[in-house]
Amino acid sequence: MKIITHILIVTLFFVAKVVSAQEYNITATVVNVTSDQGKVSYALYDKENYMKQPIQAKKATIENGKSTVVFENVPLGEYAVICFHDKNENNKMDFEPSGMPMEDYGASNNVMRMGPPMYHDSKFLLTDKDVSLEIKF
Repeated sequence: MKIITHILIVTLFFVAKVVSAQEYNITATVVNVTSDQGKVSYALYDKENYMKQPIQAKKATIENGKSTVVFENVPLGEYAVICFHDKNENNKMDFEPSGMPMEDYGASNNVMRMGPPMYHDSKFLLTDKDVSLEIKF
């Protein structure tokens, strides 16, 4: 009986490890880029690093006003995506002297208010399947 119990416990730990190690993809598409000039820069964040160092960062070309990236091998959890149209490809978002953005930007869930996107508005769950996001500037 002890051997069966031991085998059962080992099996449960193995299954729990496999389930917790599952990773999925997050596809983010901006559907309304105003021109095909430049690229769209994307950043994937969790709550702890929001608007700091992204978990993954990607850039994509624009074709017919659309741009798509895939964040691959992302563990289960809660995330947010922020992106902007880097028209001049200087790898940063440009601002007017007044602080207003000169380049279009967006975030997951498409909640736009005055000021930068907020994590609680942009967050989504990655659970047991790949996620596809449609972002609008």
